[in-house]
Amino acid sequence: MQLQQLFSPSVQHTLDVIGIFVFAISGALLAVRKNFDVFGIGVMAEVTALGGGIFRDVIIGAVPPAAFTDLGYFITPLFAALVVFFLHPHVERIQSAVLVFDAAGLGLFAVSGTTKAYSYGLNLFASAALGLATAVGGGVLRDVLANEVPSLLRWDRDLYAVPAIVGATMVVLCLRYDALTPFTSGLAVVTAFVLRLLAMRYHWRAPRAWNRRSTVREE
Repeated sequence: MQLQQLFSPSVQHTLDVIGIFVFAISGALLAVRKNFDVFGIGVMAEVTALGGGIFRDVIIGAVPPAAFTDLGYFITPLFAALVVFFLHPHVERIQSAVLVFDAAGLGLFAVSGTTKAYSYGLNLFASAALGLATAVGGGVLRDVLANEVPSLLRWDRDLYAVPAIVGATMVVLCLRYDALTPFTSGLAVVTAFVLRLLAMRYHWRAPRAWNRRSTVREE
């Protein structure tokens, strides 16, 4: 099923732009914390917002990627970077709200990425993997550029990839049983969103190595 069959193009575009904007905010904020200049802030915003989607589109052969054919996708992160550049103290104060929208973007991109990958002929497993990459790829690139261990790999961070995996898995199960509809895809988005919120609220974290007794100082 094509993504356009689930949502109208205008609705899908609006949801994408909202997700891109929020992801760009998180990238720009990290750039400010790292004392990057205005160019660095813009790069971090673009990479965080568009990195996962560009990776997915290149892999499935949807070239040139949507980020380079839709001006709105490319301009939105720059607008977010300008907001953070001038108003970062205020944005920091509403960080909790930004994280809520980030969680919503995570669920949305996991579902839309999975669906788009499948519509280009990938199998169910590969589609789910690219759905995950769409949702978290930009954040990984952001952390690498900032010379940090990606949050995705750190044990002391609340679950982030797992909610995206759950959302992507729900999509492929619906695809497998021909049950993907606007309702079920929306349910997958909401499930990933709620799981991420619960992980932040209760600090759910993935387990480390079983019976770990390392004496090496933790980073």
